[in-house]
Amino acid sequence: MLTDYWYIACPTGRLRGKPIVVNLLSRNIVLFRDADGLPVALENRCAHRGMPLADGKVVGGRLQCSYHGWCYDRTGCVVHVPSQSFSDGCRNESAIRRYRCCEQDGYIWVCPGVEPRQETPQKFPFLGEHGWTSFRLYNRFEAPVESCLENFLDCPHATFVHRSWFRSPTDREVRCRVSALEDGAVAEYFDEPRERSLVWSLLSPQQGGMQHSDRFIAPAMSRVDYVFSEDRHYTITSSCTPVNDVLTDVYTVVTFRYRKIGALLRLVFEPLSRKIIAQDVRTLRKQQRNLAKYERSEFRIIEQDVLLPHIRRWRNALSEGRVPAVRTEPYDVRIVI
Repeated sequence: MLTDYWYIACPTGRLRGKPIVVNLLSRNIVLFRDADGLPVALENRCAHRGMPLADGKVVGGRLQCSYHGWCYDRTGCVVHVPSQSFSDGCRNESAIRRYRCCEQDGYIWVCPGVEPRQETPQKFPFLGEHGWTSFRLYNRFEAPVESCLENFLDCPHATFVHRSWFRSPTDREVRCRVSALEDGAVAEYFDEPRERSLVWSLLSPQQGGMQHSDRFIAPAMSRVDYVFSEDRHYTITSSCTPVNDVLTDVYTVVTFRYRKIGALLRLVFEPLSRKIIAQDVRTLRKQQRNLAKYERSEFRIIEQDVLLPHIRRWRNALSEGRVPAVRTEPYDVRIVI
């Protein structure tokens, strides 16, 4: 379990005046805002009787337990016990665990480990920049993080799972160049077919140039870019938050630049994107429920699973506290789409 990294706990708008509970890597965490409005993440357990602190309330920027009124500050220290007459001050013997927490790109991020290996979370590209339009999606997948990443960055499955919506079979061979990066890997596709696709008929009706790349950013982010002529660019970035071994919360930001009608295009593009992602949710749910029926879950990896070996190599290495060696030379793979 890769605990020493930033994961999205919830959208910023969900954390207001009341404490909320979230689950990250099987950890039960309570979130609230202190007197300065900054997010705080503590274990969701009162040191007194184990009451869930998310059932309490925020008083003066401190979290008050609903059972006996014990109050905790942003460090997890008990600073007030109503049944005792003592001045406010940290009672370290009753302190509960505090998690590193920050706010960025419209999300509350938490590191469920001791200390994040990255100073700040990975940013969503182009979000909030002039000339770009964005919308956000949230989905819970009944699948581990690795399966989600593999799905998001797997080109061949779109021909079947998203047939006619996103891609249709053409039996055309496409060249894919795979390159290792210092934070993951990227696959670039050349001369990719676009016919018989509802998405591209709406978003890119002209047969101009298209640059398509799929990128894995360790440990748990995917980024898909489509760059067209006439200054059109679509980016779909997904950040995976492991709830536990078999559940993953996926926060997706779709950002695009489409001349001056981005806001109008969103009216069509957003429901279409929700439809396509819902197909992936159903597919992974069926896959995982079927795998659970078997004692052994071995996968056959072929050359056309271009980014899966990199995803596994990186995540296995990071789980062992090391960074994998970067393969310097790019290599080509032929994929029939």
